[in-house]
Amino acid sequence: MRTGQHPCSSKVQIEAEDRTPKTVEVSYLLYLPGEYGRDPRKKWPLILFLHGSGERGSDLDLLKRQPLPKTLDQEKTFPFIVLSPQLPLAMGNWSEWIDPVKALADQIQAAYSVDTYRVYLTGLSLGGFGAWEFALRYPRTFAAMVPIAGGYRLRSHAIPDNICDLKDLPVWVFHGARDTNVLPAQSEEMVKALKACGGEVRFTLYPDADHSVAWTRAYADPDVYTWLLEKRLRV
Repeated sequence: MRTGQHPCSSKVQIEAEDRTPKTVEVSYLLYLPGEYGRDPRKKWPLILFLHGSGERGSDLDLLKRQPLPKTLDQEKTFPFIVLSPQLPLAMGNWSEWIDPVKALADQIQAAYSVDTYRVYLTGLSLGGFGAWEFALRYPRTFAAMVPIAGGYRLRSHAIPDNICDLKDLPVWVFHGARDTNVLPAQSEEMVKALKACGGEVRFTLYPDADHSVAWTRAYADPDVYTWLLEKRLRV
């Protein structure tokens, strides 16, 4: 198995709207640390990364515009397996592609030495919205989540009815105070609602950051990865 970050494609089976089996193909980048495989007993934490709207399509190199996949193209010692699926251009948002990505993540966990108690979810912008929705749909899947410059519904003050399903999920939210693409209130309202449930949630609002600066700073912060590694799935 090659270490580093490489383009991949896999067929996964999901349930169609009529509840019949359906096979779809998912393209993605997969990163394996340089030490992966040297100790066959070692289990590695996994990060699932959801990109923004500008990286939709069929060219996986588009994902490398964003900080995490861009860094991993050169990095060999990042201590996580990282799965970065690509949203097809025909899909308007991640809500339409969550089930295939969930099936892919399950497939990766079965095929690689993944610590299933340390699977993490993150996303930026459109992927930040996707991360919230993914966690709400599968609230017992992840050990922690880091949504950046996202929210629940774009330009809406709606709060999901099942927000309290995430009260046991550690969440660290990031946003830029000068973001005019996705207003900071979108994150603030989710944080407030989750805190009202007694949830374990942190909120970092960068006072001088716009939309993209927020995720550039967040993914460059080593404390984010230290925080993730401290979290394990509660069973």
